[in-house]
Amino acid sequence: MHLKETMNDSSGNITIARLFFSFFQLGMSAFGGLAMIPHMKGLTVTRNKWLDEETFRNGIVLCQTLPGATAMQMAAYVGLKTRGIWGALASYAGFGIPAFSLMLTLSVFYAGSRNLTQIVSLFTGLQVLVVAIIAHATFSFGRDSLKSFVDLSITAVSAALFWWGVSPFAVILCASLGGVAFFKDTGQPLLPSHRKLRENKDVAKHLLIFLLLIGIGLAGLYGVDKKLFSLATMLLRIDLFAFGGGFASQPLMFHEIVNVRGWLDSRTFMDGIALGQVTPGPIIITATFVGYLVSGLAGALTATVAIFTPSFVLLVTITPFFDRLKGSRCFAGATRGVLAAIVGLLLYMTIKFAVAVPWEISKVLFMLAMACALFRRINLLLIVLIGSVISVVVFR
Repeated sequence: MHLKETMNDSSGNITIARLFFSFFQLGMSAFGGLAMIPHMKGLTVTRNKWLDEETFRNGIVLCQTLPGATAMQMAAYVGLKTRGIWGALASYAGFGIPAFSLMLTLSVFYAGSRNLTQIVSLFTGLQVLVVAIIAHATFSFGRDSLKSFVDLSITAVSAALFWWGVSPFAVILCASLGGVAFFKDTGQPLLPSHRKLRENKDVAKHLLIFLLLIGIGLAGLYGVDKKLFSLATMLLRIDLFAFGGGFASQPLMFHEIVNVRGWLDSRTFMDGIALGQVTPGPIIITATFVGYLVSGLAGALTATVAIFTPSFVLLVTITPFFDRLKGSRCFAGATRGVLAAIVGLLLYMTIKFAVAVPWEISKVLFMLAMACALFRRINLLLIVLIGSVISVVVFR
C-alpha cells in the first residue's frame, strides 16, 4: 500500500499520520510566527477543507487569548478539531520538531565555537539587531494592545516594577486583577452553554491524565537531577504567563535565567534570542538554547517539553468551553490587563538589552537601518540573514 493511501482512513477523514506530516512540512518553513496563520488556513480550510472558515477564525481568537505561541497553538487546535486529543498532539509535535531540531544544532555549534573571531563578530551585530527586534515588538504590541489611559498606566507601572526587581509573575498577576477591576465594559454577556456532560467528562479526563503525566515527569526529574527539575518548573511557570505570544516569554525567561539564577549572562541570552530568529517556529524555542547551555542534551529536551506543555494543556482544556468563556467580562478584563503588563515587560527588556550593548556610531547606524527594515515589514528572516552578513564584515 502506498504512503498516500495510508494517510487517510476508510471513512475519508484525515489521519493522525497525515496531520503530523502536513504540519511537519509546514513547520520546516514556519518563519515569522503569526505570519504562518494564513498558510495554516490555506492548508486546513482552502485546500483540504478540514475546517470551515468560522471554526478556523474562532481558533485564532482562542489562541490569541491564551498564553503561549499562537502559531503552535493553532496547529494543535486544528488537530484537536479534526482528530481529537491525539490529533492535537500529532499536529503540535509535527509543527514544533523542525524548530527544535535546528535550534539544537545551532546551540551545539554555538557552545563549541563562540570564541572564534567570526562568531564574535556575528553575535556582536546580532545583539544590536535583537535590540531593534525587541523594540519593534514593543511598539507593535503596544499599538495593538494599549487602547486607553488605563492601559498605558498599567504598562508604565509594570515596566517600573520590573525595573525595581519585582517578580514578573507578581506583576502580571496584579495587572490581571487590575484589568478585572478597571475594564468593566470589556466582553459580552455570557453565552448559554450547550455542552454535553459526556464532553465535559472527556475534557476532565484528559486534563487529569496530563496533570498526572506532568507530575510523574517532575518527580522523575527531581530524583535524577534537581537542576533539570528547577529548569522544568521555571519554564512551565513562564509558559503559563506568556500572554501575547512568544515574545512575551522573553522578559520572564530573562528575569529567571539571568537575574535570579545566573545560569547565563545577558549577552549569551541575547545570542539565544538571535538564534531563535533564524530558526523556523516560535521565538519561544529559545528555551531549547537555554536548556542545552545549562544541562546539555537532557536540558534541551527538558526545556523544550516544559515551555510548550502548559499552553497545550490549556488549549485542550478550554476549547470546549470557549464560546462561554470568551464572553466573560472578568476573563476579557484580566486578559487586557495582562497584555498591557506584557508591553511593560517588553519595554523593560528593550532598555535592559540596549544598556548591555557597548554602543558606538557603527552600531547605532546598524540598529537604525535594521529598525527601518522592520517597520517597512521586510521579511524577518531576510533581515536576520542580511544583518548577519553585515555583522561579520563590519564588527571585526
